[in-house]
Amino acid sequence: MNRAPLMRPPNDGTIRHSGNVVLPNQNTGRRSMNLSRRTFFKAASGAFVLASSPLVLKRAGIAGEAPIKVGNILDKTGGLNIYSLKQMQALAMTVEDINKAGGLIGRPIELHFYDSQSDNQFNSKYATDAMVKDKVSVIHGGITSSSREVMRPIVGKFKGLLFYNSLYEGGVCDRRHVSTGMVPAQQLAPLIEYMVKEKGGKKGYILAADYNYGHITSKWMQKFIRENGGEDLAVEFFPLDVTNFAPAISRIQAAKPDVVWSALVGGAHIAFYRQFEATVGKKNMMLASTTYGVGLEQLQLSPEEGDGIVVATSFIDSLPTAKEFVEKFKAYSGDQSYVGEYGEYGARGLSIWAEAVRQANSAEPDAVIEALAKGGIKVNGAGGLYTVDGQTNHTTMDIHLVVGNKNQSFDLIKSFSQRPPADTQLVCDLNKNPNDAQQYEIKL
Repeated sequence: MNRAPLMRPPNDGTIRHSGNVVLPNQNTGRRSMNLSRRTFFKAASGAFVLASSPLVLKRAGIAGEAPIKVGNILDKTGGLNIYSLKQMQALAMTVEDINKAGGLIGRPIELHFYDSQSDNQFNSKYATDAMVKDKVSVIHGGITSSSREVMRPIVGKFKGLLFYNSLYEGGVCDRRHVSTGMVPAQQLAPLIEYMVKEKGGKKGYILAADYNYGHITSKWMQKFIRENGGEDLAVEFFPLDVTNFAPAISRIQAAKPDVVWSALVGGAHIAFYRQFEATVGKKNMMLASTTYGVGLEQLQLSPEEGDGIVVATSFIDSLPTAKEFVEKFKAYSGDQSYVGEYGEYGARGLSIWAEAVRQANSAEPDAVIEALAKGGIKVNGAGGLYTVDGQTNHTTMDIHLVVGNKNQSFDLIKSFSQRPPADTQLVCDLNKNPNDAQQYEIKL
């Protein structure tokens, strides 16, 4: 990408580059930097803006039009940034593609990025900044359920719209919240049926992250294990900073399950897979997960450590529908490694929102919400067809059972077409109750 000359800073003190980069005013020691897009993604932190160059906007016929501001609050730094780094680039790539193609309803998109640093106090701060100061039309953000639940009431207070591009435990019923990731009924039902009935994993031992995602997901695991004629021997929870799983592995060895179920989360928890293979080994005990691979864990483990882990996912790089997206992302980012589901979530979320804006012919949150409620928002994406369920503002999608291989990637076992968010549909009907704005813990 050619480097563009520095433009005159706007009145808010933000330093703007026409080469897609806007640097925030740090109030002290302000320093001009002229970075390529790739270097900027590696170097920048805090809050900044990506704006397409004047040349791109001129060629697209949208120069001079008022931009649609999109907020993106993700963990560029911090212990959970493994889930965010490719997602933020995929979202930015999709913004650039839309701008090059003539913008959205005749206007350019301007992307405001905020580094939440794996710290919920920054999710709170930046959600407020995005809504009040920057006046974004939508926020795409949040990795953990706790980060989402910090931002969701703020977005509601200021009558905005939050796209949560992450798998989670389900149950959020809020017209100002859209879920584009998997929920348990979509992911766990086919995964557990396969492991119990086809692989003989009748006795299960559950390990989960010690926050609401892990607690609720473990209950869904127990439900589906029992419904398929299996038995859950034990459930253990681990804080996100735990790296020593030796005591838990000793208890697993004593219990002698057929399969260990992992809903572990984050960089620290990757240690479990390494320690499990070094002691028990998947040749002796099966291992399945709801979260393995979404943070590119397979790239941090050895081929032997990742080989054989079974996962249910809505995206892998080798899907026939993924080829164009994967090639484009690698060219855009310069990163030739595996992209993965959380990378694709960035493109998925932005594309679904953009289609809703087109159908509403407006980027105003309330107009977009009305378009979503009609249930006609469909996008053919890299993982297949995505359809927003107007009853819940969750997404119907294809689910793929895959297994880790020795190439630090995944092989497809089988796919399940267009699985609805059936769990959240049990408790949420935004058509009947449009003012609902809570997360239900579905009774199991």
